[in-house]
Amino acid sequence: MFTPKYPTPDTAPTPTTAQPSTATPPVPAPQTSPAPVAPASNRPTVQLTPGSALALAAGGGAVVLVVGAVLVSMLLAVAVTAMSVAVVAVVLKSLLKDLDKQR
Repeated sequence: MFTPKYPTPDTAPTPTTAQPSTATPPVPAPQTSPAPVAPASNRPTVQLTPGSALALAAGGGAVVLVVGAVLVSMLLAVAVTAMSVAVVAVVLKSLLKDLDKQR
């Protein structure tokens, strides 16, 4: 299923060797017809009015603020979790130290 499929050797093209020629190449005649012009696109163009540009900028700013708030809250959650784990580690260490002293 995952093995590559190679063509049989008889269908592969045979390499040809190029012989250097001593003849000069022919000079092409100058063209007098103009180059073809690309057809105009049928897609509508987007034109921004000052009001729509302002709305677009305000929407982009709102997205940036929301994403920033989410990222900051996630960072704060990680920091609070790390602090609580550190406090638990200190308490457990002190409990184990007291347990060793009583023996």
